[in-house]
Amino acid sequence: MLIKEKHITRMGVGPLCKLFGKSRQAFYQKEWYLNDTQQMELMVLELVAQVRRELPGLGLHKLYKCIYQPLRTNHISIGRDKLNTLLRNHGLLINRKLRGPRTTQSNHMFWKYPDLAKNLDINRSEQLWVADITYICITYDFNYLSLITDAYSRKIMGYCLHPYLTNEGTINALNMAINNRTTVLPLMHHSDRGVQYCSYDYIKLLNKEKIAVSMTQHGEAYENPIAERINGILKTEFKLSRIFKSRSEALLAVKIAVEAYNNVRPHMSCSNLTPVVAHQTSDPLIKYWKNRRKKKTNPIPTLNQRE
Repeated sequence: MLIKEKHITRMGVGPLCKLFGKSRQAFYQKEWYLNDTQQMELMVLELVAQVRRELPGLGLHKLYKCIYQPLRTNHISIGRDKLNTLLRNHGLLINRKLRGPRTTQSNHMFWKYPDLAKNLDINRSEQLWVADITYICITYDFNYLSLITDAYSRKIMGYCLHPYLTNEGTINALNMAINNRTTVLPLMHHSDRGVQYCSYDYIKLLNKEKIAVSMTQHGEAYENPIAERINGILKTEFKLSRIFKSRSEALLAVKIAVEAYNNVRPHMSCSNLTPVVAHQTSDPLIKYWKNRRKKKTNPIPTLNQRE
């Protein structure tokens, strides 16, 4: 059965524009605008991909800080809200996960030190080190990552991924931090009351280096917030919360994460500088973050205000 082809009348752009009450110029301007917008979005996504190769879990605010200068260099004007929309449309926003179990065992007979860091005014690098342990999943087992961080610059001074939850991993991290120390000014070490930090060998090493010892009193996260925050950053932004196939893979991932955290990631608590740069600078560091969890309390009005 033969089907006869029907003659199709083609209409130019001009008559179509008149049909909708538009000009030819508006039609082509819209087409040029769409092409320019697509090119701009592709360039922005490429800049985002370059940053995410080293900082795979970096949040929107710091991501915008990282690509701000390249955007201006390429004459691309885009705000943080528009970047958020662009990343959402392409499924590139970071989904946060819940925290895992605790790794602190404070039910022991070792001496527990008082909290000396509670009211300490931190105004320089290597004044206060905070220490903590977090777990890393490897197949059906766990390894334990010990971290020592400078409270002022947020630089990770020492770390060790150990297969067992013993004081050997914490001592290795402490030795690395001591080797990376650049000053001989008074220094304090703050941690929880876990058996690893209260052990004889660990305290002996701190005393040998003349480092003051401070510990939390109740085992709550708010007593050592900086150390808890570093654990969260490494887990969420650098994907250390995933399950690794082998210990060697986990060791490499931890090394890459720590180096990228120290040398690439800007920190809002350190004038948006990287921890390595913040650790070396002599200028006062500025905090750009806001404590949204702090509840605002309305003061009780006085007698005159009531009137």
